[in-house]
Formats: sequence, structure tokens, C-alpha cells
Amino acid sequence: MSNGDADNNDVTSIDDNEAIRHLKGAVASGKPWHIALLEAMALWTWPEEEHNGHCYHYLIDGEAFDWLLLAERLCEEIADEIPEDEKHDLLFYGKLPEELSDDTFMDYIGSAKHHAYLNYLYGVIVEKFVILAVEEEIGKERNSYIFSRRGEGWNDAYLRVYGANHETLLRLFRDEKGYTGETEMTIDQLQEFTYWLFKYRLKNCDKERVASDTRKGVEYLRRQRTSAGIRIPHSNPQNIIEHGK
Repeated sequence: MSNGDADNNDVTSIDDNEAIRHLKGAVASGKPWHIALLEAMALWTWPEEEHNGHCYHYLIDGEAFDWLLLAERLCEEIADEIPEDEKHDLLFYGKLPEELSDDTFMDYIGSAKHHAYLNYLYGVIVEKFVILAVEEEIGKERNSYIFSRRGEGWNDAYLRVYGANHETLLRLFRDEKGYTGETEMTIDQLQEFTYWLFKYRLKNCDKERVASDTRKGVEYLRRQRTSAGIRIPHSNPQNIIEHGK
């Protein structure tokens, strides 16, 4: 996502950009709202924006695209044209009114944004589920003992996945990014931390273990989404692992 000649560090309102004009015009001409929305995403060029008093960060670390955050922003522009249940399914579950293949979804938003979307999918969403899956794994192991072992499953999961506890990893992240330890982390920084953990794992951990833990996270996520009737892309996580992002 590039914003042309503008400084990437500037956060400004872009209420009347090309993407929004296309979105409104396409819907007015009768195009399905979700198709117009995906087309508008392809035209969107700003990695972050301040709108109605809220700062939207669509791109994490210049690499991971939070497409549902941008969808939320674009839905505001055509709120009267979207059935409430369809908007709810999109923003809470990532479910479009019609099922699109991964290739079709990529064609609509463009290959660069699709790659950045996969970075977000595996680097933020799946990474969170990696920890949950390993926590579950540790819990099952402990339940197999007559006497419980001491320790915290949450911290033990970080040790098993990353080879360091949560406190150590957070300190490394803050030092690298220049965040002070006394400052309470924002939601955006927590997202950034999760993506940082993903890249830390790719760089520092055994590749076979990385692949195994990633598959655990994908399967855990798939179980959760399947139980809600929601599909997730069938993209191969090994492609993300092999290329490092």
C-alpha cells in the first residue's frame, strides 16, 4: 500500500479518494456491494488514516494487511446499502455474501494486497491460534499425570513455541521498536507484537517445528471457523514459512 507522493508517516483524512468514489459509484450502478467493496480495496493506497476521530492502521510493519479493518472503514461509506446481517457476517467472521475462491478474491483486491493479506492471516491471526493450540496441547499433557505439574500453561506455551517467555519476548520487541516498557500497549501495538512474534519464530526457531506449530494453529483456527460455519482460505502456510513472510 503506497500513498503516492504523501509521506507514509502522515495520518490524514481521505474521505474523497478514488477508492471511495469507485465504491459509491459502483453500488449506485447496481453492482453487488461486496464486489464493489473489494474493487475499492484494490484502489486503496493509504496504509493508515485518521477518520472521524479514529486512527486506522491497515498495514502492520509495512507487510501485513488487515483487510477487515479496511472493510469496516469502507462499509461506513455505503452503510445504507448493506443488509445488517451481511455486514455483521463480514466484519465479525470475514464472511462475504457469496463464497469466492482464493484466486477470485486475489483478482479483486490485487496480488500485492493479497500477499499482504496472507501475511496478516498467518502472521497475526494464525499466530494467535498457534499459542492457543500449544496451550491446549500442554493442558492435555498435564491432565495425563496423576499429580499436576507446576507452571503456567500460557507462559509455558511461549517457551515451547519461541524458546523464551512472554516477558522476555515483549522486552525484545519493545527495545527493537523503541517502545518504553512503562507505556501501556495499544491494540495496534499488540497486533504489531503478534506479527513480530511470527517473524521471530521464522528467524530463530527450527524450521520443522515452525511448520508443525503453524499447522497446529491453522487447524485450531479451522476448527473454530468451521464450528461457526465460516471458511478460511486454503492457501498453503508452507509458502509463507519458506519465504519468511
